[in-house]
Amino acid sequence: MERASERLLTPGEVASLFRVDPKTVTRWAASGRISSIRTPGGHRRFRESEVRALLLGEPSESAR
Repeated sequence: MERASERLLTPGEVASLFRVDPKTVTRWAASGRISSIRTPGGHRRFRESEVRALLLGEPSESAR
C-alpha cells in the first residue's frame, strides 16, 4: 500500500542522484527498471524510497 507521505522525485532529481541524464531515468521507467507514478498532468514522479533502494543496490518493489 502506498504511503500518502511518501516523497515523490522528479526525473531530474533522480537523474542527479544517479548522475545520468533525465531521459535515461525515463527509459528506466519505460523498461520497468523503476516504477513511476503519473501526475494528473502526465508527468512522471518516482517514490523516494524506491530510488534510495536502487542506489543501495536493492531490488525494486516492481522487480520482486
